Amino acid sequence: MSRPTSDQDPEDQNADGDVSSAKRVLGIEAQAITALAESLGEAFCKALDIISGVTGRVVVTGMGKSGHIAHKIAATLSSTGTPALFVHPAEASHGDLGMITKQDAIFALSNSGETDELADLVAYAKRFEIPLIAVTGGENSTLALAADISLMLPKSEEACPMGLAPTTSTTVMLALGDAISVALLERKGFSPDEFHVFHPGGKLGRRLLKVADIMHSGDDLPVILTGADMPEALIVMTAKSLGCVGVIDAEGQLKGVITDGDLRRNMSAELLSQKADAVMTEGAKTIRPDILAIEAVGFMNANAITNVFVVDDGRAVGVLHIHDCLRAGVA
Repeated sequence: MSRPTSDQDPEDQNADGDVSSAKRVLGIEAQAITALAESLGEAFCKALDIISGVTGRVVVTGMGKSGHIAHKIAATLSSTGTPALFVHPAEASHGDLGMITKQDAIFALSNSGETDELADLVAYAKRFEIPLIAVTGGENSTLALAADISLMLPKSEEACPMGLAPTTSTTVMLALGDAISVALLERKGFSPDEFHVFHPGGKLGRRLLKVADIMHSGDDLPVILTGADMPEALIVMTAKSLGCVGVIDAEGQLKGVITDGDLRRNMSAELLSQKADAVMTEGAKTIRPDILAIEAVGFMNANAITNVFVVDDGRAVGVLHIHDCLRAGVA
């Protein structure tokens, strides 16, 4: 049986080779993205101007691996406030051109700029004067020359050792799509509120929930008027099952809060004969309805409380319990 010529275990040699290969790929792609960033200028800004001025949607298209990247770019644009959709170039030639209107813009990806399947899309754009933005590495390619604006990919080698599989080129396309999406987001002043509208589900959606989304309000709000007797306060506390009751004036202004802790501190034979005003805690800690629920969790933890009244301009509009946050998946 032959023995390895190296003292290093063959498996370790393979591992070293794998890591070296991966580092080479990442290094090539990182250099290409850096080159892309350095090349951005007037054409990039004009592309943003075109997209910003569209009253319809951005139609993102590409064939093969570029098509997969186009799918992702369309999704990112849509989720950050720029309506977009993906149209397959081959399907476009068989009826899907009807998905594209004069109010849209076409965003076409092709590293070579000579993708045959894009021909009908390009002709359609020119016929109906639909803005065409090209993303290509072919400066004098058919696509680049036909486009209203061409965003050129930097000259860089594919990370594939044969130079055949789209690797660096598609990574750069993806990065450019992200750059465009975020630049448009910042142009529009896209807010967390708007972001939450498009991301209601999953962990991201839960992080963006606001206090107003999960607080108890309306008929569920445990409140009594100033001057009420303590038996009434106890009945409301028990019925609402939130461990507190707010004392408000005729205008709904929160004057104080009675909690389970207040009851324990005031426990005596005279408790039920007192007015709620005498038992309540004035100047109780409150939060606003427009803050994030995750902020409210931090506030309650910092103050060692399990519930908190929500006020708007001094008016009691809700109550938030830590269990509400847990049920919503926030805490």
